[in-house]
Amino acid sequence: MKSQEYTLVILAAGIGARFGGGVKQLKQVGPSGEIIMDYSLHDAIQAGFRKIVFIIRKEIEEDFREVIGDRIEALCRPRGVEVAYAFQELQDLPEGFICPNGRRKPWGTGHALLACRGLLNGPFAVINADDYYGKKAFVQMLSFLRSLPDGSSGHYCMVGFRLGNTLSDFGGVTRGICLADAERNLLQVRETRNIVKTPEGAAVLGGETLDVDACVSMNMWGFTPDILPVLEAQFVQFLNQNLLEPQTEFLLPILIDRLLEERAVSVQVLPTDDQWFGMTFREDIPAVVEAFGELVRQGVYCRQLYADL
Repeated sequence: MKSQEYTLVILAAGIGARFGGGVKQLKQVGPSGEIIMDYSLHDAIQAGFRKIVFIIRKEIEEDFREVIGDRIEALCRPRGVEVAYAFQELQDLPEGFICPNGRRKPWGTGHALLACRGLLNGPFAVINADDYYGKKAFVQMLSFLRSLPDGSSGHYCMVGFRLGNTLSDFGGVTRGICLADAERNLLQVRETRNIVKTPEGAAVLGGETLDVDACVSMNMWGFTPDILPVLEAQFVQFLNQNLLEPQTEFLLPILIDRLLEERAVSVQVLPTDDQWFGMTFREDIPAVVEAFGELVRQGVYCRQLYADL
């Protein structure tokens, strides 16, 4: 499948409309002012991805390009990496549906991916803008995508993290707890809210104890373009049931879980023991800054991040 175009799709529509120090996705965490997204871009390019698609909202395009996009395009151009934009908008709905006047919340990550129609010409990875996944995750992802035969359909993958490597010291987080068989075929994704650290390891706040070695999804998926018509059909079903529910979202983990239950797709789990970094809470920031500093000291990254590409 070497003739295929391998694309990284970054879910960035949730970035605040008013840019500045208060927007966590833009917080400088690297020694030379890098944001978390820089490390994902670096690792993806180093692994071999040659196209980047940012999913944003049209209303923030000018600010996004000024703060992030133009800089990334200048870095990517001499390295033969294309940069494109897709726009997630509340009004972008299938024929027959009109966005309710009171709707303010985005329709979710599944809807965001639909904004990439026409931009994906081969296998692609999907990540969050504000999560650090580690180098291994991108290498594993691209290796899986390259292994797919031409015309592959319905065979996807997900990078699975150890739950204990994804928790915050400062409050509860939401994780997709995954069940897989002995061959690492994903069987189920259970979205679980308010997971906290405990003296014993981890638990749902006020509820069940969880295994810190459990596999969890951090929204790093590998797909082929055939997922898009499936998303469209599922989104219509979602709207038929939830159009007037202002807080309900069409989320990728829930969608994948439904497709697995229907045996409509297969998903290979790619396990990684890398530490996930993110800034769920403001108090997480110093630890994230220190973690990236340590990776630089260890030689995992250059102090000038893109110098080794």
